Amino acid sequence: MSEDGVSLDAMGPIDYLILQWPTGRASGEGFPVLVDLVDRGLIRILDLAFVRKETDGSVTRLDFDSLPVDGDVDASVFDGVSSGILTADDFADAAAVVDTGAVVGILVYENSWAAPFAVAVRRGGGQLLADGRIPVQAVLAALDATDPDATDPSA
Repeated sequence: MSEDGVSLDAMGPIDYLILQWPTGRASGEGFPVLVDLVDRGLIRILDLAFVRKETDGSVTRLDFDSLPVDGDVDASVFDGVSSGILTADDFADAAAVVDTGAVVGILVYENSWAAPFAVAVRRGGGQLLADGRIPVQAVLAALDATDPDATDPSA
């Protein structure tokens, strides 16, 4: 059982995202969408953290109440969302690939929508052999290669 009483056998696939705001300020536009995904039960946030890559290359963890966000957004709604999966090494690894001065968000989440399917597959003896992501740009390029009008909204 996990800390919140969820059986690991009942969990959906776990993913992560690393997001960068090169200007050092998050726009805040994604926060309400993230809350909506959680409210609708599509995802469950396991960890959410923000760091800034300083000019000397060091990494500073940012508190939600002091997160540099544009607009009228209260990022503190995410305060305390931490399972402990993310470590200082994860923050350093993420900062190593981003611009100096950038704010980086690291989100680890369960795909709750897929949990019933994943549980059924595991119960039936199935095992996950591989998973991955196909970048949107690659899908659009593949569609363009087969049908140039496929991604043209005016077609």
